[in-house]
Amino acid sequence: MKFTEKEKLMTKVALVTGGTRGIGAAISKKLKSAGYTVAAVYQGNDKAAESFQKHTDIPIYKWDVSDFNSCKEGIARVTKDLGNIDILVNNAGITRDGVLHKMNHNNWEEVLRTNLFSCFNMCREVLEPMRTKGFGRIINISSINGQKGQFGQTNYSAAKAGIIGLTKALAQESALKGITVNAIAPGYINTEMTQDMSEPVLAKITEQIPMNRLGNPNEVANTVLFLASDDASFITGITLSINGGHYLG
Repeated sequence: MKFTEKEKLMTKVALVTGGTRGIGAAISKKLKSAGYTVAAVYQGNDKAAESFQKHTDIPIYKWDVSDFNSCKEGIARVTKDLGNIDILVNNAGITRDGVLHKMNHNNWEEVLRTNLFSCFNMCREVLEPMRTKGFGRIINISSINGQKGQFGQTNYSAAKAGIIGLTKALAQESALKGITVNAIAPGYINTEMTQDMSEPVLAKITEQIPMNRLGNPNEVANTVLFLASDDASFITGITLSINGGHYLG
């Protein structure tokens, strides 16, 4: 019996952290529309997650990705329900902005744990099954501010830069096992976070973008879909910038 490409993809399980809102929601929906079985992980906003599940029919799972044991238990639940995870998208992230000389330790640690430590927590649990299977796709969502830094975001910039380093090292460790590991560094994307900015601040940011507009979450999701596909099987250890020319480093 021959299967269509979509039928083949339905046997592959994709897990997206921070997968019910903003960029993560766009990624979850894009992967499902392509034929993947998708699990969307969230931490705090029950109302938004339940609405997302209702409108997409994508199963949702709630746990704290900054906690190693919670990730271990959560991934075990997903695996029991859906099967081993073939595609992992580490998208979860928070901000706790402030200049370093006034930043308290909690705001530093919370951002590092949620944005960077979570990548270790999640990767550590999915890697062994991927290595056994000889296939895997890990896609880590970094940021333009992890590439160039940003005033008032030493914690966020450090975490997002760390993701790029983790991506490069893990790509080398995993290549012989058929696992690709790549990062995406979005610029300013039209999500709730940017919509909450004041008009003058948003206008100033937009003026600095050569394309003179914000990115669309689907533009990030399309890139995730490509990196998850067989078409990207010889691409690993890279960081793809999606920022409209805002930063060319």
